[in-house]
Amino acid sequence: MDTATSVTIDDVRAAAARLDGIAHRTPVLTSRILDERAGAEVFVKCENLQRVGAFKFRGAYNAIALLSPEQRARGVAAYSSGNHAQAVALAARELGTSAVILMPEDAPRSKRAATAGYGAEVVTYDRYTEDRTALARALADERGLALIPPYDHPDVIAGQGTAALELLAETGGLDALLVPVGGGGLLAGTAIAAASAHPAIRVIGVEPESGDDTKRSLEAGERVTIPVPRTIADGQALPTPGELTFAINRRLADGVVLVSDAEIVEAMRFAFEYLKVVIEPSGATPLAALLSGRLDAAPRRVGLIASGGNVDAQRFTDLLSGS
Repeated sequence: MDTATSVTIDDVRAAAARLDGIAHRTPVLTSRILDERAGAEVFVKCENLQRVGAFKFRGAYNAIALLSPEQRARGVAAYSSGNHAQAVALAARELGTSAVILMPEDAPRSKRAATAGYGAEVVTYDRYTEDRTALARALADERGLALIPPYDHPDVIAGQGTAALELLAETGGLDALLVPVGGGGLLAGTAIAAASAHPAIRVIGVEPESGDDTKRSLEAGERVTIPVPRTIADGQALPTPGELTFAINRRLADGVVLVSDAEIVEAMRFAFEYLKVVIEPSGATPLAALLSGRLDAAPRRVGLIASGGNVDAQRFTDLLSGS
């Protein structure tokens, strides 16, 4: 099967039915002050209020729910800097299976603690010297576990697309839809949902400046690998986009824009002060792009997905105070 067409809108809709009553249907916020600052009518899909505090629960639950009963009895494995780790841990618990999660040693403590709190076994590695994908595959093979990757999996992508499906059902047509890009699963799922519901929508990914692997890849026409990024947006600190996600995004997405760490912090501050929500750095990148005027054409109606809110109180205050 062509990887670029291996996830369809029917898969996204089936995932939505599977998640009905399981995942939260998160609110869509509007703000007069945000509209004035952006020069557009803005709709913020608050996946920071999703279960585990991030959109990742959608894809993790959908993928594990589709495993055979025999495989669920053996358990699942995953690798993640935090949000996918928590999502797999909770989804595994909800579906009556066990989870082993490979996490970088420097992952936020709050995310590691939450992952363990959901009942998963946490195994750590050095993200700057070790290959997490190879480590996770070896771990899964050794223990007979099903590997649930954070983005490069059709069932994960389909689950992530349900956030955009909900947003568009509430807002109707938009001129642009902004989403954070790490491995590309949310962007891919969003692009699939948007292409079916409203093909004219420009679906734009947002990356931190030091983690521009997807932007470089789309411009090069092939997957590009960069050094592991050092950015406050830990959920986007990836060196290369996924194979499947890149194929989809190359076909359906309308590009990627970049934001600085300073702009991310200001977006977090704006969300806290005016929207009254806490957004983690990775989740704040679309808002940062909008507030910083990164779009090359001013949309009249724009949606954005605030993908997560998993930042502990100390780190949140340190970032906003410049510590």
